[in-house]
Amino acid sequence: IMPSLVGSEMCIRDRFYASNLLEFALFYYLCIITYIKQIIMKHILLAACAVAILSGCGSQGKQAAPTGNPFLSEYTTPFQVPPFDQIKMEHYKPAFLQGMEEQQKEIDAIVNNPEPATFQNTIAALDQSGTLLRKVSTVFYGLKSANTNDEMDALSRELSPLQSKHSDDIALNEKLFARIKAVYENPGNLDKEQKKLLEETYKDFVRGGANLDAESQKKLRELNSEISMLQLTFGQNMQKETNAFQLIVDKEEDLAGLPQNLIASAAETAKEAGMEGKWIFTLHNPSVMPFLQYADNRDLREKIFKGYINRGNNGNEYDNKEVVRKLLKARLEKAKLMGYENYASFALEERMAKTPDAVYKLLDQIWTPTLSKAKEELADINAEIKKDGKTFTAEGWDWRYYADRAKKAKFDLDENQVRPYLKLENVRNGVFYVANKLYGITFTQLDNLPLPHPDAQAFECKDKDGSHLGVLYMDFFPRASKKGGAWCGSYRSQTYKDGKKVAPVVTVVCNFTKPAAGQPALLSADEANTLFHEFGHALHNLFKDVHYYGVASVPRDFVELPSQIDEHWAFEPEVLNVYAKHYQTGEVIPAGLVEKMDKSGKYGQGFATAEYLAASLLDMDYHVLKEIPDDMDVMQFETETLGKRGLLKQIPSRYRTTYFNHTMGGGYTAGYYSYIWAEVLDCDAYEAYKETGDIFNQEVAGKFRKYILTPGCIDDAMDMYVNFRGKEPGIDPLLKNRGLK
Repeated sequence: IMPSLVGSEMCIRDRFYASNLLEFALFYYLCIITYIKQIIMKHILLAACAVAILSGCGSQGKQAAPTGNPFLSEYTTPFQVPPFDQIKMEHYKPAFLQGMEEQQKEIDAIVNNPEPATFQNTIAALDQSGTLLRKVSTVFYGLKSANTNDEMDALSRELSPLQSKHSDDIALNEKLFARIKAVYENPGNLDKEQKKLLEETYKDFVRGGANLDAESQKKLRELNSEISMLQLTFGQNMQKETNAFQLIVDKEEDLAGLPQNLIASAAETAKEAGMEGKWIFTLHNPSVMPFLQYADNRDLREKIFKGYINRGNNGNEYDNKEVVRKLLKARLEKAKLMGYENYASFALEERMAKTPDAVYKLLDQIWTPTLSKAKEELADINAEIKKDGKTFTAEGWDWRYYADRAKKAKFDLDENQVRPYLKLENVRNGVFYVANKLYGITFTQLDNLPLPHPDAQAFECKDKDGSHLGVLYMDFFPRASKKGGAWCGSYRSQTYKDGKKVAPVVTVVCNFTKPAAGQPALLSADEANTLFHEFGHALHNLFKDVHYYGVASVPRDFVELPSQIDEHWAFEPEVLNVYAKHYQTGEVIPAGLVEKMDKSGKYGQGFATAEYLAASLLDMDYHVLKEIPDDMDVMQFETETLGKRGLLKQIPSRYRTTYFNHTMGGGYTAGYYSYIWAEVLDCDAYEAYKETGDIFNQEVAGKFRKYILTPGCIDDAMDMYVNFRGKEPGIDPLLKNRGLK
């Protein structure tokens, strides 16, 4: 997925695996406590939230277990990765409490320093504070995203108000702000990076309420705590709703049309649930999306479709409608308290877009050609329905099924023809191959590291000169305890300590279709694309080279550039010839099949772009509101705001209100547009390679690493892009890439 975090770029990719979506994609990472004050997220707890990643405390490494709490001593593992095999549930709370206590003492020391405020004794000291808190937070929130349980959920709810208070105690510390302001007004001789940290620190304190009067600060504390808890509640409700639904099939004829790998996976799920001999399909993307695409049984498609789009809207204990209303009201109240007319204006001030008008201008520019293309696709779908001798009008549960048939008819391509050439390990090696060709870096699998979950893999990344760049974890398959989608985060952000560079520990987490026992994992084209995407975020983390946490993160609408540009190499013929090999024969994917993939690649973009834009517009429309009525019906608002724009009834918003965790859970609040904003950048940036006639051009790759992947936010985002490209981007490459022009 990604809000700006301390030294970590994360993303929650919501791409509908095994469907024709594009995106994102996203995350931004999905931070459980995303709303813990931006300043703390950036300078203090950042790494905490930032790391909404990983999987459970499963163990693999063989490390001697120390007698105490592993968070309270230096890690002795290789590369000092977290000792996952030693961490127990009872270790978290004491470490959190001690971490907050230690950081508060560090803040007190800064405030009570009798020496005049300087960059080193105030700004740098603040930036480096909270070491223990950052250490435990990155692990806890990382594991909570990838392998949560009831105990972790309960602890996160217990910690939420404590952390909110802790961050407010720092952000609203009058004496601390006075010292920061003193340095801001008399900075002295600072280098470029230090100047940027000073500017960001001062700005974050102002945006965190430091200039408010005492009564307003008290109200801000209440709102921050409320918002934090509502976001946490929203995410937990959504996960409960997703896990609660099961489509149980007990008749083999009801499986007609489904690919064998999906049937086998559903049988395995049923067996694990004690229903051997039946098949269970769930609302996790690797299950629900291919079911909607291939199942011949229309009634079952309708059932699972409605289960999917009504998550959080079922009038039960996990219903999110009132949570959303309260959240929107609290966010708006905070924005007004800070002097803004709506929440979007407050949030966007720190991004490339700057204003709601700029966001709407881009979205509206793409909306018209998108609707036109979607209507063409609907005509194809209705034509396929008539071929079946049916008389019904297409509904939402028919779109993927008949769009797939229309695509086959037009291009003679069945996506299941591609899967045998996309074995997971081969695609992973293809990702590594592209990185090596572009930057000369290498990845070597490690067997001696503790793992965040038994399913995870660990790799050492080395630079082209052989020096250590970082550790990369990869965790590919879904489980009930893992959040949906795909994302990238870090267990340790790149930084410097005592003048020496500290390498990052990065993680990529996915939810790819899990194979049946003894079978290889064969990815869909969309899943392969997702792996390239998330790996682009990983490269951003691995290449970053900054000295301070506060200048490590880039704006929300810039962060998807490194991930989305990596997607462009995924299906280049030159790259496919390296990694796309038949899992049984080793045969390279046939040129004819590659040609069909290329010709059909833009088909379905009307649907994919419309559902994405609908979600982006819905997010913005909620957050430009200037009033939130006490009796607001959020589902009615959704229907009306998208209906007035002409969204086809068969295309629901990619995320409906009650399961739109990107915006309601935090992270992408008034920011889901970021993917398409960044896509303007990545499509234009890839042209820089194509213009040379060499998609691995070393000069272009070197500039991309130097100006985009390395400097964090030391430079303004658009300045970074212009430094790389020599000009600002245009929108035409995006429209052409999506087949909209």
